[in-house]
Amino acid sequence: MNAPIPFEKHRFRSAAEHYRKGRPPYAPALFERVAERVGLARGHAVLDLGCGPGQLALGFARLAGAVTAVDPEPEMLRIAAAEAAEAGYQIRFIEGSSYDLAPTLGRFRLTAIGRAFHWMDRADVLQRLDGMTEAGGALALFADRHPEVPENAWRAAYNAVLDHYSAEDSARRQRKAAEWPAHEAVLLASPFSQLERIGVIERRRTPVGNIEDRLLSLSSVSRDKIGARADDMIAALREQLAPFAIDGEVPEVVESEALIAMRPPR
Repeated sequence: MNAPIPFEKHRFRSAAEHYRKGRPPYAPALFERVAERVGLARGHAVLDLGCGPGQLALGFARLAGAVTAVDPEPEMLRIAAAEAAEAGYQIRFIEGSSYDLAPTLGRFRLTAIGRAFHWMDRADVLQRLDGMTEAGGALALFADRHPEVPENAWRAAYNAVLDHYSAEDSARRQRKAAEWPAHEAVLLASPFSQLERIGVIERRRTPVGNIEDRLLSLSSVSRDKIGARADDMIAALREQLAPFAIDGEVPEVVESEALIAMRPPR
């Protein structure tokens, strides 16, 4: 099952409005540690590929000289541009996908991809980026995970609701299959085969409403995907989270992580 997931330009159209509030923000310290590790400075350029609402683009805007953010969904770009304007950052936003990568886009010290690599033709992307990454530059895949600690006990209920309502989504089944190659395997077979991981673990308290947004931000259970069933899904989630909520919030421990991939020394 090495074939890429079929591209759907508007897969995240209805999910976009829920993404910024719902998805766990990356720890601010993670941006600084990645920048230090890859030698990112104010004279360098960063590419945020599959930028969504711009979490990575905004995170690196204060650390790099120029940031380019690319996403196929106009609604994501609209939200990201509004966030950048409010923060006072000059970021170049481009409507496009990983299939549009070309040297004319520029050369970059760092390409950052957050929760989007699995939607791309991963081997093809890495070959394209090899020609767009300056000497000594790197790729970093950003993600978040929830360690198995007592504060994250509610995650089992969350995942049960997600699994039930996403069962018919073929893309999710494809990437959850045992034969689906892990990102690490794809990277090790690419020009960016020197890998290391950086993580920052934080305790947080998250409003239940944000967890509802988190579920609706997933394309496999977005309103465009499951229609009126989305209301039933949110009702089920709210019921499942009730035993864990304190004053309308649930505790969670989040690890923000970056898998850094560099070219091996020659």
